[in-house]
Amino acid sequence: MAYNALNRLTQRGINRFAIVLSFFLVTSCDSEDPLVEDENELIPQQIELMELPKRPGPVPTTTTEIPHVQIGVEIVPEVNDELIRRVYSLPGIEKRKSVVAGWQGLWINEQIHIVYPESLIGGREFGHIHDDGSLHIFLEPFRAEEAVEACWAIYHPFAVQGLEGWDGFVMLYTPLSFDELDVTFQLIVDAYNYITAQKLVAAEYY
Repeated sequence: MAYNALNRLTQRGINRFAIVLSFFLVTSCDSEDPLVEDENELIPQQIELMELPKRPGPVPTTTTEIPHVQIGVEIVPEVNDELIRRVYSLPGIEKRKSVVAGWQGLWINEQIHIVYPESLIGGREFGHIHDDGSLHIFLEPFRAEEAVEACWAIYHPFAVQGLEGWDGFVMLYTPLSFDELDVTFQLIVDAYNYITAQKLVAAEYY
């Protein structure tokens, strides 16, 4: 009962603090569901997020339908190499062929607990990197909105269409400098922390 209530709140994009508060209220009012059933069970906690700077330069052009890709953007090889290195240095992240079009999938292995399985693309894939260095990923809905407003991301067509379960699904633009990479990688870590309820610090993986 408590799990279902938490899922419904999450899908509506309610602030993490409100979700946690509601979770505590539901579980504490249900005598059949004790507040803590397992000391090792992960309970989502509010994570302080970095304020996003405005992305410099023009916003890349993208398609508006599927496949959802950038148009005319080329990678900076050394920046792209560092993006790949950082992403696959995160705990439990495996490099597997994506369930979508064979991109480089970001797969969370079985040793990492997943709190929001509805925010996975397929299997245990929570994102994938395209050949041009852009990537699709699930962010917490309010964080996705911040990323879009600051021009670091664009909503996937499924999110634009309001399809159920695709809230917060965005494409992060290709980082073209190491400064841009720092912000892009921060958003990837935000996504990882959101889905796993961990508190990784992005700078520890530079």
